[in-house]
Amino acid sequence: MAIIEVTIAPLGTGSPSVSRYVAECHKVLTQEEGIKYQLTPMSTIIEGDLDRILAVVRKMHEVPFHAGAVRVSTSIKIDDRRDKEMTMEGKIRSVNEKL
Repeated sequence: MAIIEVTIAPLGTGSPSVSRYVAECHKVLTQEEGIKYQLTPMSTIIEGDLDRILAVVRKMHEVPFHAGAVRVSTSIKIDDRRDKEMTMEGKIRSVNEKL
């Protein structure tokens, strides 16, 4: 299982606000089964099968274009650990246990 952090930023919209684009991207996530996600103030964290997540991120990347953006910058950070099961909660719990 992989954990991906993704930030999708529309450019050339004429406004510094991106919340409506973020909301539309999250609608894509709500339609996907078997994928967990968490909205943060700066990005979205998605957990699940790597190929499936990348396909969903591709769909999300298209959302701002359909909403009128002329340019979209998408940043992806992938944490793909294969020696043991990894979850968002497990990573946080591991750090908290050491505090």
